Amino acid sequence: MRIANREIGPDQPPLVIAEIGINHGGSLDVAKSMVAAAARSGCEMIKHQTHFVEDEMTDEAKSIFPPNADVSIYDVMRKCALLPEAEKELKQFTEDLGLIYISTPFSRAAADFLASIDVPGFKIGSGECDHLPLIRHIARFGKPIIMSTGMQTLESIRPSVEVLEKSGNSYALLECTNLYPSPPEIVSLQGVRELRAAFPKAVIGFSDHSIGPEMALASVALGACILERHFTDTRYRKGPDISCSMDPSELRHLIDRSREIHVALHNRKQRTKPEDDVYRFARGSVVADRDLPAGHIITEEDIWARRPGNGEIPVHDFDRVIGRSLRRAAKQNDQLRWDDLEK
Repeated sequence: MRIANREIGPDQPPLVIAEIGINHGGSLDVAKSMVAAAARSGCEMIKHQTHFVEDEMTDEAKSIFPPNADVSIYDVMRKCALLPEAEKELKQFTEDLGLIYISTPFSRAAADFLASIDVPGFKIGSGECDHLPLIRHIARFGKPIIMSTGMQTLESIRPSVEVLEKSGNSYALLECTNLYPSPPEIVSLQGVRELRAAFPKAVIGFSDHSIGPEMALASVALGACILERHFTDTRYRKGPDISCSMDPSELRHLIDRSREIHVALHNRKQRTKPEDDVYRFARGSVVADRDLPAGHIITEEDIWARRPGNGEIPVHDFDRVIGRSLRRAAKQNDQLRWDDLEK
């Protein structure tokens, strides 16, 4: 798939998405500070959350308290939502720094707004992963879609994937665990492989809510092409997602190490040219293990293999020497040659 000018897939370095989400607490200045910090760390894509609370929730949400907050989910989102003009400014700020800006719409109104400001792609969060009407609505805009699959099974997301495939839009599925932070006991790295096998047309990635970069990095070795993590310019900020957010140094670490893993992932099992110098001394050559007279028929007890490996008979030909007759006398530790042996 391609979002803006970024190709995404198994042949490309992993795309690391810095999700500022609602970590800015509703402040445009803080949001800009986070974007600037991500840019300095080498990030390519910023993900925001677009909340039009009145279209997103009913009054019942005012009595629902998420596990990582001490106020209702309604109040959290109302406080943290950027006004439309502020989000436009944030998108422009992000793009002026050379980064790609996408966002998660949590309602039709939010999706319509993002389409109106021409985002190059949409993110669908885990909570909306089975919201078929909203997915159909977003798919009609004809943009690439990244969808998280937390709290779902392979079977429960099939209807949503069918909508994406019928739309003709390119799409990605992210393995995800929706607890903030997520302990390793409930994180599923195996889910990356299962998504790849179940949905071969999808680009597969990993949306990580654990503490530290280890799970995200491990997912690259399993084929994840997208890594999404919450991001903050400093962990001294307060907010429901700060505990599982990476800071600028960890973002840089995730970008660099994930690219290294991606490079190594595509290397076949073979002896490489840079290893040749090591190979010459690290392996053994067949030698006499004691003084041997000319005409002696060699047994396994007569020979051994010792470094360096510059002898004519390498250790992997050890068994071919046994039973052969010596044409010359050999002293202990003499490297044997093929012309020392009768055919």
